[in-house]
Amino acid sequence: MKIFAVGMNYALHNKELDGALYKPEKPVIFTKADSALLKDGKPFFIPDWSQRVDYEAEMVVRICRLGKGIPTRFAHRYYDAVTVGIDFTARDWQEEARKNGQPWEICKGFDGSAVIGEWVEKEKFRDVQALHFHLDVNGQTVQEGCTSDMLYKVDELISYISTYFTLKTGDLLYTGTPVGVGPVHIDDHLEGWLEDRKVLDFNCK
Repeated sequence: MKIFAVGMNYALHNKELDGALYKPEKPVIFTKADSALLKDGKPFFIPDWSQRVDYEAEMVVRICRLGKGIPTRFAHRYYDAVTVGIDFTARDWQEEARKNGQPWEICKGFDGSAVIGEWVEKEKFRDVQALHFHLDVNGQTVQEGCTSDMLYKVDELISYISTYFTLKTGDLLYTGTPVGVGPVHIDDHLEGWLEDRKVLDFNCK
């Protein structure tokens, strides 16, 4: 099982990090280790080696068949369910890595950094590119997004990634986070919503 994720896929989030609205020339793809996966409402343990770990709420899609070199027009056949997940980021480590042109494996792929919610079959929705989702921390909404605002759409991402990696059943794709990322603290309670469905509910330790 592989975990793919996309950086810089919402313009307002790019402004939040870099001070400018922009679209990357091509999708910014990174991977997370399989030990990053955190599911079933288990608590997230904030690592003690980072001074700031940020939540990044995202829509996640589940790959349902083997594919390589997938044309965009056929990409919709390769995923069957969606949910909300959290791409936890050790922000201090990421800032250092970006400044020095270093990879993101530690700041993005550490244990427990890929939280996943309950899956909803994509047929339950009219259009995966028109889904609203939001994240609440301690009962307050901190992030709201709509997949229509993605700079690179799901089918484009699947086509692009499959140029370089063979996609397999069970692989996951975190599609990028909207504006509003922020730090988590011990005892924070996080809840993720996909439209009117609560699909994610866990605590930080």
